Amino acid sequence: MSSSRVLVVGDANPDLVLRGDVVPRFGQVEQLLDGAHLVLGGSAGIAASGLARLGVPTWLVAVVGDDLFGREVLAALAAAGVSTEQVIVRAGEATGLSVHLSAPGDRAILTLPGTIPLLSADMVRAAIAEVAPSWVHVASPFLTPALTADLPALLAECRAAGIGTSLDTNWDPSGQWRGIAEALPYVDVLLPNRAEVDALGGEQAIVALGPRAVVKDGAEGGWSLDASGARVSAPGIPSEVVDTTGAGDSFDAGYLAAIASGITDEAVRLRWATVAGSLSTRAAGGTAGQATLDELRAAL
Repeated sequence: MSSSRVLVVGDANPDLVLRGDVVPRFGQVEQLLDGAHLVLGGSAGIAASGLARLGVPTWLVAVVGDDLFGREVLAALAAAGVSTEQVIVRAGEATGLSVHLSAPGDRAILTLPGTIPLLSADMVRAAIAEVAPSWVHVASPFLTPALTADLPALLAECRAAGIGTSLDTNWDPSGQWRGIAEALPYVDVLLPNRAEVDALGGEQAIVALGPRAVVKDGAEGGWSLDASGARVSAPGIPSEVVDTTGAGDSFDAGYLAAIASGITDEAVRLRWATVAGSLSTRAAGGTAGQATLDELRAAL
């Protein structure tokens, strides 16, 4: 059990994961599915759940509505061991929702933002003052534009206070990737996937701005690169994949849990990440298959 406190910042919403023949055919065609699951979602929500399951004291700051979906999010977070005191509940607003069309080897995501964009930097500052974390992880900044506009200043404040920082951009729906380059000099660890690395100008452009790039590479595992040019790679582990939803967020959780546990060996940190990501694919949705610390250690 780590004594380090991690504050996760970003999106939390239910995910409706549909599996099987999920490519829509209009004209009132009815299709039969292999499975449907309503689970905790949002990159930040899944990462927070993964950290808590790995024994890290974890708080989440996000915005949900005072509705059925918002209550489901709070209950799922609490069940995973995430502290929810910093989750803001907004009456009269609808909680966000994502629908995942999950096919073997790929998926499409339809998202209703709902309350997600209401998150602001001042809400995060208030949570930092309350929680006093040693690490702040920001997820899905393109879904929270008010926060992202102030993200460089917020991350600079974290660095000045001695708080470690990480960022998982996820994909930018607009394709513009605005505001990220300005934030990267204040980020300790960037956690993109391979496609996001390319969208951000390549690995060398990323590390030149300051952060370590820790890259998710699907079934191949992942790799890490810092400004010195030192590269480390680690494979995943063989598993019977049920659903890849949220595997990248569980990868993030594994890497950050290693940091919170005091591990300084980059190869070991990366191995925690790839194994945590692999194990998360054992069940539908982003959290049902997430590893406990004992399961992670056994797989390592």
